[in-house]
Amino acid sequence: MLREGATELLLIRHAPAVHGGRLAGRRDVAADLPGEAELAALRAACGAVSVVASPALRCRQTAQALWPGAEVAADDRLWEQDFGAWEGVPFADLPDLGALEPEALAAERPPGGESFADLCARAAPALAEIGAQGGRVAVVAHAGTVRAALALALGSVPAALAFQVAPLSLTHLVALPGGQWSIAGVNRVFA
Repeated sequence: MLREGATELLLIRHAPAVHGGRLAGRRDVAADLPGEAELAALRAACGAVSVVASPALRCRQTAQALWPGAEVAADDRLWEQDFGAWEGVPFADLPDLGALEPEALAAERPPGGESFADLCARAAPALAEIGAQGGRVAVVAHAGTVRAALALALGSVPAALAFQVAPLSLTHLVALPGGQWSIAGVNRVFA
C-alpha cells in the first residue's frame, strides 16, 4: 500500500532508438517498437497510471504503444542530455573520456552541449513536480532522465551515473512527502 501523499514514479526508458549507429541525444529519431507481448508485460507491471513523456518522438511513440489512446502530457525538461557537437557522431568516433572519476564525468560538458549535472539540474524540478502529484505516474523518457531521477533519490549526481538503463526498462521510485525518495527497483526489463 502506498503511503498517503506518496507518488509512485514508474520511469520507462523509450524503446530502442533508430539512431543509425550515431549518438541520438537531442536528435528526434524514431523508436524501434517491440511486439505486443513485451509491451503488454511492461504495461501490466505498471498498472493504471497517468503518463508524462519527453517530447522526443521515440518517447511519444513508446508511450502511445504502451497506452494506446491515453492522454500523454509532454514536458520539455525531460529531454535527453544535449550532447552538442557530439550529436549525430558515429559511436566509434566519439571521444574517449578515459577513466574519469564520477564527479568529473558528471561535470564533463561536450562542446556546445550540457553535462550530466546540467541535465539533472534541468530535469529535477519536473521530476519533483511529478513526484508531488500523488498516485502512480509513468514517465517515458531517456536513460539520462532516468539517471537524473536516481540522482534525486540518491542525493548524488555522480552516483547516478553508475546505473545501467536499458531500452524499455522500468525503474520504480517512490516520492514521499517532504521531498524524500525511495528506490523500489532499477532497470527491470520485460523481453
